[in-house]
Amino acid sequence: MSSSLVQQALAFITPPQVATPEEYDGWQLQWKVLVFRPALLQLEGFLLLGLLIYLLSIWLGTSRNSSKANKWLATHLPLFEQQFSKPQPKQGLTADGYSDFFNFSTGRRNIASLHTIFTLRPRHDLFQILYQTFKSLIDLQYRVIDELQLDFKLAPGALPADFVWAVVAKDELPTVKKNRWDLTFTKTTENPALPPHLSVMTEFADVTDNLLKSSGSFSLADALKDPKIQPYFRSLSVTDQPRERPAKPLAPEEQEKHVILTLHLPSPSHAADTVPLVTTVFQLIDNLNKINLRPETKVKLRKAREEASKDIKEESEKEKREEEAEAKAAAKRKAQEERLSKLSAADQKKELERERKRSLRKTQGKVARK
Repeated sequence: MSSSLVQQALAFITPPQVATPEEYDGWQLQWKVLVFRPALLQLEGFLLLGLLIYLLSIWLGTSRNSSKANKWLATHLPLFEQQFSKPQPKQGLTADGYSDFFNFSTGRRNIASLHTIFTLRPRHDLFQILYQTFKSLIDLQYRVIDELQLDFKLAPGALPADFVWAVVAKDELPTVKKNRWDLTFTKTTENPALPPHLSVMTEFADVTDNLLKSSGSFSLADALKDPKIQPYFRSLSVTDQPRERPAKPLAPEEQEKHVILTLHLPSPSHAADTVPLVTTVFQLIDNLNKINLRPETKVKLRKAREEASKDIKEESEKEKREEEAEAKAAAKRKAQEERLSKLSAADQKKELERERKRSLRKTQGKVARK
């Protein structure tokens, strides 16, 4: 490479020199031969300010999410300690990133485990927050919330019947119907025992009558009427089915029964508002073994599950056959390509022409049959 080309390349990659005016009447700092003139670094100053604001938003968002989750758990921990022999792990609340938090409780009659799941807004990410805010302004169906889910996995025998049932806030119905496969077993109805802002999703009225029936001092309907929980309540469900449609019918040992309470996470100052409702859910679980459905209801519930399993099995087998057919066709194509690669160019051309004519005859035959 000639010296002129080297000089041109160096000139191209060398940044321009900073133009320092001879006359400068702005504020400056000077120490010996070092001089700092802020007026000449306005762009750099704005970039530094933007970076500081972004870092501050990360710290504030992370702190707020952690504070909300920890405050709710601390407020409900005395209840968990009464109910469970192991109310939380030794390390306390587990964080997955800056917006998801988890707590695991176990050691109670009728409950195999409780997963307390906090799914909060990504307040640590300023750009995601701006995106969510903008989208909520143009899409009325899009809502961003701080969600709290209490997923009670029931112990064997805690729920003697197989059914799906839920109480859902009416403004949550579109989301619930879209995201919960198990609730496709149900029909949405109104119930006079509940506030007008709530709907019941049930397979049969007999199930609803059993769950909303008072038993001594316990009444789920009265607990759901508490005005304090209305801003936070999203849904309460009792289910023997998975929330997502399974790829194949579940074996008996894979089937689980759950009680799932979903809430808007209260602010730290109102964390105690949901204590009575969570207490009621524990009472509900203890009363599930008292459910006594009519024989005809049990028969209908069993048939619904048999039909669902049959549909899942047929769909699974169909997908398996399609996958096998695709694999067979791919293997056939690969063998054909390998065979052609061993032929001469003239023989390859003849073989491709025969294949084209064969495909044409098959297409004409299908059109003629139609």
